[in-house]
Amino acid sequence: MRYIPGDVDIGFFLPLQSPEVSNVTGAERFQRPPDKACRDYRYIEKNYQQLFMSAFTLHEINRNPNLLPNISLGYRVYNSYSSEERTLEHYQWWLSGTYQPLPNYNCRKPGKIVAAIGGATSALSVQMGTLLDLYRLPQLHSYLKKTQFKNIVGEQVFVDENRRTEAQYAIMNYIYFEFYNDRLLYVGDFLPEAQPVCSASCPAGFRKLPLEGKPPCCFSCSPCSEGEISSHRDAEQCQKCPEGEYPNEQRDRCLPKTVTFLDVNDPWGKAVTAVALSLSLLTALVLWVFVKFQDTPIVQANNRNLSYLLLTSLSSCFLCSLLFVGRPTTASCLFRQTVFAVVFTVAVSSILAKTIIVVLAFRVTGPGSRMRIFLHPRVPYCVVLICSGIQGLFCAIWLGTSPPFPEADTHSESRLIILTCNEGSAFAFYCVLGYMGFLALGSFTIAFLARNLPDAFNEAKFITFSMLVFCSVWISFLPTYQSSKGKALMIVEIFSILASSAGLLGCIFIPKCLVILLTSWENTIKQNKNQRPSRNKDFSFFKFDIFICPSFM
Repeated sequence: MRYIPGDVDIGFFLPLQSPEVSNVTGAERFQRPPDKACRDYRYIEKNYQQLFMSAFTLHEINRNPNLLPNISLGYRVYNSYSSEERTLEHYQWWLSGTYQPLPNYNCRKPGKIVAAIGGATSALSVQMGTLLDLYRLPQLHSYLKKTQFKNIVGEQVFVDENRRTEAQYAIMNYIYFEFYNDRLLYVGDFLPEAQPVCSASCPAGFRKLPLEGKPPCCFSCSPCSEGEISSHRDAEQCQKCPEGEYPNEQRDRCLPKTVTFLDVNDPWGKAVTAVALSLSLLTALVLWVFVKFQDTPIVQANNRNLSYLLLTSLSSCFLCSLLFVGRPTTASCLFRQTVFAVVFTVAVSSILAKTIIVVLAFRVTGPGSRMRIFLHPRVPYCVVLICSGIQGLFCAIWLGTSPPFPEADTHSESRLIILTCNEGSAFAFYCVLGYMGFLALGSFTIAFLARNLPDAFNEAKFITFSMLVFCSVWISFLPTYQSSKGKALMIVEIFSILASSAGLLGCIFIPKCLVILLTSWENTIKQNKNQRPSRNKDFSFFKFDIFICPSFM
């Protein structure tokens, strides 16, 4: 036994000696008397390199202050016999600290023995493991855990937290000759491939992405896409949430979506309702002014009945925007677009009729002209009726083939289910808008051509400007409508309805109202100064109207 003291001890059990094998064979073995003397042992030179390597390693560890500071490693070397019984007996000596095997007894200081290295055969290793497990001793000790150092040639050596290290093995060929001659020949080196460092687990909310050219345990973690989750670690694929749910911020579970719509109690709903009612009330007030002063020339010009019809349709246009507010139902979806289309068509066709009257009034003046038949009082109403009837036919075909219906929009907003109306047929919807645009463009063209006619009671300039505003609003509406989703879609259409209707009201009727009210106020002042109102005064009132109107028109 070889012993080197230290703060802690490591036991080496190496096959360094073996008993001599008798060369007596056959019948001669039975003719000789038994040999009771101890058999001779011979050294196994080829195994001494294990002893030298172990001793050199411990010496280098003790010499390096960076490896085990303030701790020295000692060792005891025992012979490992071919007999498991004898080898285990040496283990008992080493564990008890005496030359007599005393099981469960240790004469050494506690914690002195830290590891055992040996096991020349697999059978002996199993026996060693069984015995040493009772004493809770390893093959390697935790002193070497997470250790790194440089060897004598300057190479960096690592021992990781899993007690693994890269190793290089020399391949040797042992040749045994007769007469106890043997030789160990160097063949080459074996450098095993370094074991790959596996990637850390992907947390919930991520999925594994394999790395090209890497082992399966090497991967990257990619967050789940929008609308997808992974509820467990190391998920191969992310799963989509049901339509009525959305992922939480961590994307590891689905949450129920909130149902919403353009409600009258929402800020946008309140604003739309207030503006629509205010403009409708303003239109009704203008209509009241026109009815009250219906006998004045400015009201009678260009067919006052058409003005009444236009104001009534404009008031209805403002109110029809309220059909877009509130929880969508089958009835509201059916009527919101069709009512809007028909009412707007009545308004635009009324303007078209007024424009035609202006042109005919100044162009068809020659006696005997065949165009005078179009100056019949019923012609404007026929224009309105025919134009509105065509739009009504379009709407009837739309409702009969592919009517609008309520729909739950689960895609526009990630956390919301927006209740809205599906138009059913996008082609029919754009046909209805296109027809209104055609009428507006016709009114704009005719009014533009008639803008240079005599100014007295000529509405052509105001109609031209109002149609310009009307067309600008709805041309801007188309791309905005296409790029909007959810509540914004309805708000865009409501804004277009209110803006275009307000443009018609402001450009055509507000100037006339101002003229009527200012003229009435000035005439009232004059009447108060004159103590004798007479029929001639009334006549001068109308003369004043005729004089003052062109300056405002």
